[in-house]
Amino acid sequence: MKIGAKLKELSFTLDDNSEITNKDLKGKKLVIYFYPKDDTPGCTKEAIGFSENLEKFSEKNTSILGVSKDTVQKHQKFISKHELKIKLVSDESLAICKEFKTWVEKSMYGRKYMGIERSTFLFDENLVLIKCWRNVKVNGHVEEVLEFISSQV
Repeated sequence: MKIGAKLKELSFTLDDNSEITNKDLKGKKLVIYFYPKDDTPGCTKEAIGFSENLEKFSEKNTSILGVSKDTVQKHQKFISKHELKIKLVSDESLAICKEFKTWVEKSMYGRKYMGIERSTFLFDENLVLIKCWRNVKVNGHVEEVLEFISSQV
């Protein structure tokens, strides 16, 4: 997905089993961040970081969606365990990951496998992509996204 591209019409299954679409997301900036797996150290730190800063994002008229291929039930446990305030999207079919090209070949200890590349995408109020971060390192990332949004106002 390129800067200036409009978010393709998508349907997101949230952690409470509800569905939202693009029309539900318009009117606010939108952070969509992709992460590999619920309840792993880096993913937990990132989710907690976005949750702890949710009020600051809200003050900047920004919604946050976290996306992984975990089930709705796993998301519910993850949210409950860590008292997360953000909305998580279940992308079991990988349709959203493939649309954003975050389902990629990875390598660990010489072994190749497919997985989600930790990435963040920022859309404006009309769902036009204004910034993306690829191969995200968790430390300092939430602050970096917040800082970028603050610099846009």
